[in-house]
Amino acid sequence: MIPPQEASARRREIEDKLKQEEETLSFIRDSLEKSDQLTRNMVSILSSFESRLMKLENSIIPVHKQTENLQRLQENVEKTLSCLDHVISYYHVASDTEKIIREGPTGRLEEYLGSMAKIQKAVEYFQDNSPDSPELNKVKLLFERGKESLESEFRSLMTRHSKVVSPVLLLDLISADDELEVQEDVVLEHLPESVLRDVVRISRWLVEYGRNQDFMNVYYQIRSSQLDRSIKGLKEHFRKSSSSSGVPYSPAIPNKRKDTPTKKPIKRPGRDDMLDVETDAYIHCVSAFVKLAQSEYRLLMEIIPEHHQKKTFDSLIQDALDGLMLEGENIVSAARKAIIRHDFSTVLTVFPILRHLKQTKPEFDQVLQGTAASTKNKLPGLITSMETIGAKALEDFADNIKNDPDKEYNMPKDGTVHELTSNAILFLQQLLDFQETAGAMLASQETSSSATSYSSEFSKRLLSTYICKVLGNLQLNLLSKSKVYEDPALSAIFLHNNYNYILKSLEKSELIQLVAVTQKTAERSYREHIEQQIQTYQRSWLKVTDYIAEKNLPVFQPGVKLRDKERQMIKERFKGFNDGLEELCKIQKVWAIPDTEQRDKIRQAQKDIVKETYGAFLHRYGSVPFTKNPEKYIKYRVEQVGDMIDRLFDTSA
Repeated sequence: MIPPQEASARRREIEDKLKQEEETLSFIRDSLEKSDQLTRNMVSILSSFESRLMKLENSIIPVHKQTENLQRLQENVEKTLSCLDHVISYYHVASDTEKIIREGPTGRLEEYLGSMAKIQKAVEYFQDNSPDSPELNKVKLLFERGKESLESEFRSLMTRHSKVVSPVLLLDLISADDELEVQEDVVLEHLPESVLRDVVRISRWLVEYGRNQDFMNVYYQIRSSQLDRSIKGLKEHFRKSSSSSGVPYSPAIPNKRKDTPTKKPIKRPGRDDMLDVETDAYIHCVSAFVKLAQSEYRLLMEIIPEHHQKKTFDSLIQDALDGLMLEGENIVSAARKAIIRHDFSTVLTVFPILRHLKQTKPEFDQVLQGTAASTKNKLPGLITSMETIGAKALEDFADNIKNDPDKEYNMPKDGTVHELTSNAILFLQQLLDFQETAGAMLASQETSSSATSYSSEFSKRLLSTYICKVLGNLQLNLLSKSKVYEDPALSAIFLHNNYNYILKSLEKSELIQLVAVTQKTAERSYREHIEQQIQTYQRSWLKVTDYIAEKNLPVFQPGVKLRDKERQMIKERFKGFNDGLEELCKIQKVWAIPDTEQRDKIRQAQKDIVKETYGAFLHRYGSVPFTKNPEKYIKYRVEQVGDMIDRLFDTSA
């Protein structure tokens, strides 16, 4: 049982808690009422704000729409004014640009082209919108006048600034490829950079806007003239300079390769030096044409539209190319006339030219790519003509060697080398400089199928066969000519001299190697011929030595007195020897053996024979009393006989 006191305390505690809870509940109730009141107030405010917004919107939207309409109207007005200004500007184009067009484009090309662009737009506007307007005719006329001024400016720029290339610069350009050491490139500047820019600009405008191609004709005519004049100037330079200083090479590049076209041809007897000059000039002009044509094409590519470049270039090079081809045909014609005159040294002009044309042909073909077939075929046609005339010259030369007449007055009286021999050998030696060219000439005339694609070996064999033919013809003719001499000994000396000259000439050059391609024993054969002629010559002394030869001497006993018949016979032997020796020495003294080695060899051999025979005779009969006047018959000592023979073949003795 809970004590009363404790129960009372507990009750009070519960009552206090209940009271607190009631107070809390009352506070919450008051707060909810306030919150409800605030919510009602907020709803009232929002409802009022929404109502006001609706009223504002209803007022603003009409104003906004009105403003948009006003802005659109303003934009339309501005566009209309702009169009009016644009249209009105076309009506002012003529007056605004007339002065510029009248004064021309010189010195202000971009400004001028800007004015032409305005005029062109005005023409297009009036054509589209007012084709009957007088303004259209006005701007059309102005446009045509402006276009004519541009064409005139193009012509003027090309004419004023296109210069002939100087011969010295051309020679430097040609020589640049032949330098052993690397040199700075020789550059041709046909037009100054600023002028080139203007010319290119005008060209493009005329093609794009002017619908004009006439300027291309102007271009090729002007450049064609400069190209032709440059080449002719080089040729004239050779002619003027050659008389005093030889072939005129550029002082800027003095060192030349041995095998370049600038090589001086071998001097040929009887040839006019002008022929060498003309040959060198033509060769250089051919090289100059290639270099200039290459340079012209590079320039043309910048100025002329691509699809017109080949045709324009074809026209541009025609005059210069035709000039070269005509001169080449003139060389062929001159060679043909020279063949008729048997002037074969002049025909040799064709050889260096033909060789150079063939060497240059790849560059020719490259630079003429895209030109007409007739243009491309000009050089091959000239090459064929030169090969044909060259082959004919070779054939006629061989025939001429064979058929050269035996004219007595033309024979060397001293039995020396005949002019026909020296000329024939010289001609063959000169062919050595043009072995491939000469071989190709001969091969070009072959009808066999192999000749169409002949090799260098084939050409070499043909050339060897040809040289052997010439030498064979020469040998036959020399044999025939030798019969003109009445004295067999002189005939032998003549043949000896000529055969020896031929052999030595062959050995001193590559001719012997060429001959050996088809005739291995040629050298030995010539040596045998030479020895045979020496033996023939030596027989001429038999009539001298036979007088004193032992087989023809009288036999007698030593100490026994000679009979009159024996004394007379000894006298006759001495007299016959003396007279024969004197006669032969007198005759043969004026004969000639130009080869010192051969001359000494022949004299020594003869001297040995005669001295030995005479010495034996003199030893046997010198002390025999066959006469009261021994000095009358014993006129010469052995040494004197040797000295007399030593003076043979020596016209200066």
